[in-house]
Amino acid sequence: MIALPWTFLALLSLGYGLALTYGHLGWLSAITVSLLLVAGAAVRQREIPFVRYLGHGLFIVLALALATHWLPGFYNGRVIDPQRFTDYAASFAMHLNLDKPLIGFWLLLVCPWIVGRRSLRLSLYATAMALTLSAVLALGGALLLGVVTWAPKWPDSAWLWLLNNLLLVTLVEEALFRGYIQGGLNRCLKNLRHGENLALLLASLIFGLAHAGAGWQWVLLASLAGIGYGLAYRFGGLAAAIATHVGLNLLHFGLFTYPMLAG
Repeated sequence: MIALPWTFLALLSLGYGLALTYGHLGWLSAITVSLLLVAGAAVRQREIPFVRYLGHGLFIVLALALATHWLPGFYNGRVIDPQRFTDYAASFAMHLNLDKPLIGFWLLLVCPWIVGRRSLRLSLYATAMALTLSAVLALGGALLLGVVTWAPKWPDSAWLWLLNNLLLVTLVEEALFRGYIQGGLNRCLKNLRHGENLALLLASLIFGLAHAGAGWQWVLLASLAGIGYGLAYRFGGLAAAIATHVGLNLLHFGLFTYPMLAG
């Protein structure tokens, strides 16, 4: 059995504890947690493959509901009130979410194979290369499409934004899109000649579609960024994918219009 990635679990626990200080849970959240436990037990058992597939299906439904904040019992505290960080920027507000981190907890506990362990040297190299590619594709594309402009800044709330982005956003998203989806597709398509490349592209497209609410430009840009994250994951493991994602978001936040130019 692959050892559980305790470092990532500790980070998620820290983020979840921080979120708890700003919000609280209702008793209905226990239903979601119970269903996640059922899904986990079904996936971890090896005797009945059909039950394992049902467990994955239940998790996917719960993950979609958690990511879109549909499930009751989670009261996410707002820690950054609506504001414009720079002139002509769209208004931005931030909550510390109690529901979304459960996706990451489940994945790291039930599917530790998603971590894709690599040496520190290889992870650092993969991060550097993937971050450069992601910045050129995504931030360069955003400039060309006119959705952001050059706007260096570091507001008072930046450190809180960074902590939230690391612990409650990118760690969970990379565990889901790169570890679970790309890694799972790699397993399913391993006998195809270009199965690994197809898995990367499909995971990147799904990641892009998850940004459809912001418009087609962000679907395209997120898909391009996802290619960089996917390459980081392939060659550097989950840690490299998270570092690349955080790095790109930090470049976007600190140097360009955030989250985008006002319409």
